[in-house]
Amino acid sequence: MALLEIKNVVKRFGDYTAVNDVSLSVEAGEFFTLLGPSGCGKTTLLRMLAGFEQPDAGQILLDGQDMSQVAPEKRPVHTVFQSYALFPHMTVRENIAFPLKMAKWDKRKIAAQVDELLEDVRLTQFGDRYPHEMSGGQRQRVAIARALVDRPRLLLLDEPLSALDAKLREEMQIELINLQKEVGITFVYVTHDQGEALALSHRIAVMSHGKVEQLDAPEKLYSYPKNRFVADFLGQCNVLEGTVKALHGDAMTVALKGCGDVKCQAVAGVKEGQQGWLALRPEKVKLDKELPELPDEAYFKAASMIACTWATSPSTWWRWPTACWWRRCSPTTFPAWPSSSTTATWSRSPGASTPAAS
Repeated sequence: MALLEIKNVVKRFGDYTAVNDVSLSVEAGEFFTLLGPSGCGKTTLLRMLAGFEQPDAGQILLDGQDMSQVAPEKRPVHTVFQSYALFPHMTVRENIAFPLKMAKWDKRKIAAQVDELLEDVRLTQFGDRYPHEMSGGQRQRVAIARALVDRPRLLLLDEPLSALDAKLREEMQIELINLQKEVGITFVYVTHDQGEALALSHRIAVMSHGKVEQLDAPEKLYSYPKNRFVADFLGQCNVLEGTVKALHGDAMTVALKGCGDVKCQAVAGVKEGQQGWLALRPEKVKLDKELPELPDEAYFKAASMIACTWATSPSTWWRWPTACWWRRCSPTTFPAWPSSSTTATWSRSPGASTPAAS
């Protein structure tokens, strides 16, 4: 049995449906992430897990027990907020000990448990400091230690790293992975940061408009998105409209709009004449022809936008990982499709019975 089960949960605010018939399960010891853009319903779902909001329909089960009538303070669930929510008048040690004092633990047991948590989060030497005397990353570790001090069954983390700078955020990601392995507690993590989710998680539920678009392991989500939203949302990709021209066993030929034909792995249940999209990850594209001219070029974060001319169509703009490789080979025109080493993902158009990718 899964540790956490969410069954057909719905949450409305007036006429607006924030969470729409969501069902999923989380295994014990798993690092599970709810990923999606602002307004997709991920934080509302997290608040229902914590007990801060009640579902209008459906069930939330923890260890098989329905949590709908259990108050937040009675649940074996703790939450780490983006704002840390530390008590400014208490030392680090006092902040971490606070839940145990409220539970009336023995003083010696409290001291031993706090010492253990300080060691887990690598803050042993900071126990007597106040929050304002510490960095953002250190304060976040204190907040996590306080949430873990009485060993809850489930730890909820609501975008806990979003207020940190990029370098510190990367360092804290490693800290979280190591800490979760050490304590063995199930983490449910909310973020809009795709890279963060891919780096941290055992599994990810990608949400949009209150629904789960796809739930899978990070590598499956990235390489085999089930629809255009997931393909577009996770990393950079080129998305081209096309129609299935022919099926050849486990392969198919897709006629791309304005870009000629391409062969790729067939999608289960796809039919000739069906419309959809072809998604190409920049790092998967390989070219085998070099020409002396440098194409038009524009930079976008870690990728470049390159103007390419296909033999069968006018110029189009494509995303590539970096510009440095292009300075060496500089192709501007190449055949209707590169070699078989090109990797593509096919996603059906809306209206297909079971959208899939390959």
